Amino acid sequence: MAMTTAQKGEAIELLKEKFSQYDNFYLTDTESLDAEQTSTLRRVCFEKNVEMRVAKNTLIRKALEQLDEDRYNGAFDSLKGVTALMFSETAKDPAVIISSFRKDNGADKPVLKAAFIDGDVFVGEEQLSMLKSLKSKHELLGEIITLLQSPAKNVMSALNAGSKLAGLVKALEEKAAS
Repeated sequence: MAMTTAQKGEAIELLKEKFSQYDNFYLTDTESLDAEQTSTLRRVCFEKNVEMRVAKNTLIRKALEQLDEDRYNGAFDSLKGVTALMFSETAKDPAVIISSFRKDNGADKPVLKAAFIDGDVFVGEEQLSMLKSLKSKHELLGEIITLLQSPAKNVMSALNAGSKLAGLVKALEEKAAS
């Protein structure tokens, strides 16, 4: 049954609300999942506070364009086939859900089409393992605080060892510069 213009408008407004509410969302392909797998996936999402929603690509695109076309531009090419959106407060939860769901169900879906994380677009299935290992701001701050509380010589030796912190500091500098 075709949607009326009014229904489309409502659907777009609802999507815009979700995209504005969450810093992170994933575009996934769930096409070949049966009803039982889909409801299992929804339940797992619900338990992890990830909101899953299937929507028409044209409506998703319109919602994103109306919000900020340039910002979301990188995700548009991924809007093909069936698209299930996963909205999340934490950047990595949907990635973890996707990969454990596939492992537990011997399925190759959901497939990651694209993820939008704190303003950056990551396109393609090959991004999944990187997204899965993202640390939350909370975890990163914890690591920095721990380092700051340790004696300065430990911090210096950690930095000299080219540790994760040096990489983190560099990444934060680059993000600030961009």
